[in-house]
Amino acid sequence: MIKNTLLPVAEFLQRRNDFIAQMPANSLALISAGKEVTRSNDTEYPFCQSKHFYYLTGFNEPDAILVLIKGDESAKSILFSREKDPLQEIWHGRRVGQVQAIEMYKFDNCFSLDEVDEQLLPLFMGKAAVLICQQEQNQFQQQVLTWLAEIRKAARTGVKAPTTLIDCSGLLDEMRLHKSNAELDIMRQVNVISGAAHQRAMQQTQAGKFEYQIEAELLHEFATNGARHPAYNSIVAGGDNANILHYTDNDEVLNDGDLLLIDAGGELAGYAADITRTFPVNGKFNTEQSTLYQLVLDSQVLAINAIKPGQTLAELNRIVCEFLTQGLYDLGILKGNVNVLLAQRACKKYFIHGLGHWLGLDVHDVGDYHASPQREQLRPFVAGMVMTIEPGIYIPSSDKTVDEKWRGIGVRIEDNILVTATGFENITVNAPKTIADIEALMSQ
Repeated sequence: MIKNTLLPVAEFLQRRNDFIAQMPANSLALISAGKEVTRSNDTEYPFCQSKHFYYLTGFNEPDAILVLIKGDESAKSILFSREKDPLQEIWHGRRVGQVQAIEMYKFDNCFSLDEVDEQLLPLFMGKAAVLICQQEQNQFQQQVLTWLAEIRKAARTGVKAPTTLIDCSGLLDEMRLHKSNAELDIMRQVNVISGAAHQRAMQQTQAGKFEYQIEAELLHEFATNGARHPAYNSIVAGGDNANILHYTDNDEVLNDGDLLLIDAGGELAGYAADITRTFPVNGKFNTEQSTLYQLVLDSQVLAINAIKPGQTLAELNRIVCEFLTQGLYDLGILKGNVNVLLAQRACKKYFIHGLGHWLGLDVHDVGDYHASPQREQLRPFVAGMVMTIEPGIYIPSSDKTVDEKWRGIGVRIEDNILVTATGFENITVNAPKTIADIEALMSQ
């Protein structure tokens, strides 16, 4: 199953060129890499690169700085990174260094981080009227402001600091929202890996095991097939725990007769899968479980089948809310005048989150939804966007307004969907989700 999952260097070079093409003349952009984060004392969490930085570079070392310069008729990309250091590399691992950064990643130049002040500040002075960077409240932003202050102090010598400061996040968000063929190939691969992990979880689940034991099965399948890290903290929620949307304790025993909700996806070459499946611990849905499960599944299929260019999440939400409200009313879970319930989207009492979100380098990926003041997501879909579709019904055991037979049931079903030129492609292809397929797999 493992394939070559590295994006070609030409992809990152093209992204930098596309970004530069949208920069104003006489501008300079600064994008910083991520930093290592201390976990405890002298140990760190696994390093996760800044996604904007990675998107433009493919470079996976901490503390680096990308500089993009656009003049009237020329453009240049410069990297500042950690220098080669044999002693540090013995202790902490190999570094790319400046020479190989140019050769491997196709930067026009590369300097060590120790040379930042010497090499970077002259680029500001009188050569860049516009400074573009990520305007976030972090250490690098403070460093940028310090550099600007130093330049302004030299104004009496004729030096001119940039007069305009632009946040680059919106531009990069927009670029990342539209996936290339190379990106889509990786996202299909990580979906296959993650789907196999959900299959493994179903087959290994049985009453008496702990939730974290099933989580371990997921992580094993991810890593065995090249997705060494999960894209996010896995949710393995048995029984009433499924009604805690971001449950990640994963430390309780699985009980016979309960459902198990798993929300988990691997990360491959930086790209996330985000799949949710809900299934019975003992391998067989009871009547109430199968009734609610089928209602959620039917609503998901309705939404997915409606996806095409020009469609919106707002319209998909309308379709799903109408369907779930009617279904919950028919089951007696919602009570009252059905027309009033439909107008009020009464299902939101039990369908308490959004229908979906963008997916890519981040599991909740960047990109404007064009939300209205009423929080309707009105952005029309175009080919190349990838999103999740994840309806759910959550009836906590504490809800005394419904018949006891429904209490403690939580169901969510989530697939990853690509918008194509003519409709959609469901890239979640091997995670069983019909009742028949789930029960057949778990009976093996």
